[in-house]
Amino acid sequence: MTDRARVRIERAPIVPERVRRIDGQGFCFIHHRFLREGFFSALSADELLLYLLLVLVGDRNGVSFYHQESLCSLLEMPMHRYLEARNGLIDADLVAFDGRRFQVLSLPAKPLRRATMVLRTEAELEQHDPATVRQLIGRSLGEAAGRRGR
Repeated sequence: MTDRARVRIERAPIVPERVRRIDGQGFCFIHHRFLREGFFSALSADELLLYLLLVLVGDRNGVSFYHQESLCSLLEMPMHRYLEARNGLIDADLVAFDGRRFQVLSLPAKPLRRATMVLRTEAELEQHDPATVRQLIGRSLGEAAGRRGR
């Protein structure tokens, strides 16, 4: 079935007065293809976090000037992990980097598939297992929401 042939189901928002809108304060989005076509599951946890941050801080062209120290600080990530994540995103053709600035690129035709590895340790699961990554992100977002509510 093609995208055009799919039936669109309209779902009413749960909280209509809080529907997200682009209001001129910023511009970011992640195309649904990112999840649907396997880009999400092809990235490590660090790559996902860096990608999300770069999407958030980019302008309408996806360009951002955040320095690596700022990115590491925001992500609470040591430099070696940041460099691995950055290089992974570049290799996956998701971002461009010219030494000073990043550009989040339109998605390539298909995600880069890496060789599969057997995940044994907690650290390996946190870095490479999409279900564990999703759980960590959800837990992190839940904790952040809890802190804001205090």
